[in-house]
Amino acid sequence: MIELGVLFGLLVAAVLVLLFVLLRRRNGGTENVDGRLIEQARRLQAYNDRVSYNAAAVHSSSPTMTDHYRP
Repeated sequence: MIELGVLFGLLVAAVLVLLFVLLRRRNGGTENVDGRLIEQARRLQAYNDRVSYNAAAVHSSSPTMTDHYRP
């Protein structure tokens, strides 16, 4: 019975540590303009990738129909 208490205690402690780490990361923002511009560009790229490579775009249309990237 003591072993189960120790096991659950360790699991709860691990969950609390992970929550603390994730919440601490989320609250930290970028401090300079260059970092914010990089974040904005990555967010826009991720959005374009989600639109271009979703299941409907990949399986039921031509490959360039939803591509936002045109060289």
